[in-house]
Amino acid sequence: METLNTKKLFSEKNIRLFFDISLIIKGILSLFEIIGGVALYFVSKNLILRIADFITRQELSTDPKDLIANYLLHSAQHLSISVQHYASFYLLSHGAIKIFLISGLLRKRLWYYPVALTIFALFAIYQIYKYAFNHSLWLILLTVLDIIVIVLTWHEYKYLKRHTSQAE
Repeated sequence: METLNTKKLFSEKNIRLFFDISLIIKGILSLFEIIGGVALYFVSKNLILRIADFITRQELSTDPKDLIANYLLHSAQHLSISVQHYASFYLLSHGAIKIFLISGLLRKRLWYYPVALTIFALFAIYQIYKYAFNHSLWLILLTVLDIIVIVLTWHEYKYLKRHTSQAE
């Protein structure tokens, strides 16, 4: 009975559905990156400091040595305009590239698949590299999502190639 349920769960139809769902999730996260990039570009350093203070105030009042809260506050206090613009550019470009690729994948355009696989893999490698320095759980979660999307994209690409060549 369990093998039957496993087979049903990993049926071709469900795998393709998981692929579409993973792209939609990735697309939503990409839109947040774009929004965050635009906001970061236009927001003043003073507002960033006030937000960081608001976020960390309660934690630092109970634990003045909290590493994460102190790191966040320190980063906000020492944020230069060039770092702010770089982060804005990074978020905007990262989000825009992914939206472009996801739109092609959702339209089942074959040439997007190898490009998307390469770009998504490079983003995942960069996130792993960044994790080595900041140990962010968020980066791990994003990287796991990226790996799932990469595997599902590869599967979908093979499926589409197989069915496209049979139709010709």
